[in-house]
Amino acid sequence: MGHGGDVIDELSTDHREVEELFGRIEALPPGDRRRKEFADQAVIELVRHAVAEEQYLYPAVREFLPDGDEVADKELEDHSAAERTMKEMEGRDADDPEFDRLVAELMLEIRSHINDEERNLFPRLRQAATEEQLNDLGEKVRKAKKTAPTRPHPSAPDTPPANKIMDRGAGMVDRVRDALTGR
Repeated sequence: MGHGGDVIDELSTDHREVEELFGRIEALPPGDRRRKEFADQAVIELVRHAVAEEQYLYPAVREFLPDGDEVADKELEDHSAAERTMKEMEGRDADDPEFDRLVAELMLEIRSHINDEERNLFPRLRQAATEEQLNDLGEKVRKAKKTAPTRPHPSAPDTPPANKIMDRGAGMVDRVRDALTGR
């Protein structure tokens, strides 16, 4: 994460990376412990990505698109559903009977969300915002991902300014937990 370019390029590259992790999971047989490792990686990337979108992309969508509130609210609903699924996955091993169901559910939710953003939201935002605004948002998104949480926090605020305050603290705690657990 942290690729460069405008916000749309940055987030689209994140999408490709997550899809690659999903492909690695799908290529392994059920119960293989590496499925859990790849799922954990995907969750880390998805949470960081979602936090950055919530802090900067969706406020910009509200500002630049005439129906921005409606669009941003729908995207936040998508995030909430995926975050609940990721939270359910926490602590489950690859041989847990629910693990495969939850991973499949997460993949479906994320793939649908990516498709919607890339086919609808991103083209509309590219038309509505200037190149300078998109580049500025790209830089803000990259910075946000560096301090973002790495674990799902479904009950945390998802709109500014509360999310910007809470996400940094949660991000620090998550990184300590990740270091202690080897995640």
